[in-house]
Amino acid sequence: MANRDGILALELAVSRLVLGQEQVIRKIIVALLADGHVLLESLPGLAKTRSVKALAAHLAAEMRRIQFTPDLLPSDITGADVLQQDAEGRHQVAFQPGPLFGNLILADEVNRAPAKVQSALLEAMEERQITVGGTTRPMPPLFMVLATQNPIEQEGTYPLPEAQMDRFLMKICFDYPEAGDEVAMLALLRQAPERQEAAMRLSQDDLFACRAEVAAVHVAPAVDRYIVDLVNATRGPGDAELARWIQVGASPRGAIALDRAARAHAWLSGADFSSPDDVREVAHAVLRHRLHLSYDAVGDGVTPDAVIDRLLDTVAVPA
Repeated sequence: MANRDGILALELAVSRLVLGQEQVIRKIIVALLADGHVLLESLPGLAKTRSVKALAAHLAAEMRRIQFTPDLLPSDITGADVLQQDAEGRHQVAFQPGPLFGNLILADEVNRAPAKVQSALLEAMEERQITVGGTTRPMPPLFMVLATQNPIEQEGTYPLPEAQMDRFLMKICFDYPEAGDEVAMLALLRQAPERQEAAMRLSQDDLFACRAEVAAVHVAPAVDRYIVDLVNATRGPGDAELARWIQVGASPRGAIALDRAARAHAWLSGADFSSPDDVREVAHAVLRHRLHLSYDAVGDGVTPDAVIDRLLDTVAVPA
């Protein structure tokens, strides 16, 4: 219970700095507990970067920000072997770590960099290691990539390939805050910076203890079957509308992500078992970037969220 109280205090502290985005913050905390990476998408100015900074400010973790640009090189983020001279004038090759060797990695405007740079993230995100110059180096125990992108900006961007999108546990979309929250935001930003900072900082050991409890959350066979049925329904939909909308469905990694995120959501809600409701709560964030929609769906203006809504209405929920 004490571990859960610490995570809830972290969520509350971040929500006090990012007003009107409580559901988004909850999803980010779920991804943190599930040890997954997240893709944050919204129009400019909706607090994507601020959310990551607020999370890092209340977590005993090192945040690194990487601004992705078209001229970025893979070695700019992974690091490289460089020739150094010691005090006695002798030269030796030493590894200079890049900004990817941190705890919370803010990959800002990740679709601004070409595929060669984007692919440098793949090994770190999936295998939790970096190979440079034939030497493999592990990432820190706490390693989470939070990448941002703008959905309407197309000029000068390089869309993430499907294989890389699949590495993200969740794709979380920000929306405009309510008017009352926006008024409170103006008052918050007029405060002195030191007044905005909270005293609490969750330690990494406490976070790892929370993750151990999440891993112990019980999942009934019926819930496992429900997860598999949802994922299978994206591959061979029995529903005519879904069959017309979905061109390529979710991979088995989607089922794994649903399980991990649902268990984290259940634990955060105070339960020691995962239920179909937990699966449904995280389904949009877990599946929206794993579905490749058909030309018919795009032409009709059907969004991934609308497809997932139909999916949840179609697949039977276990009693």
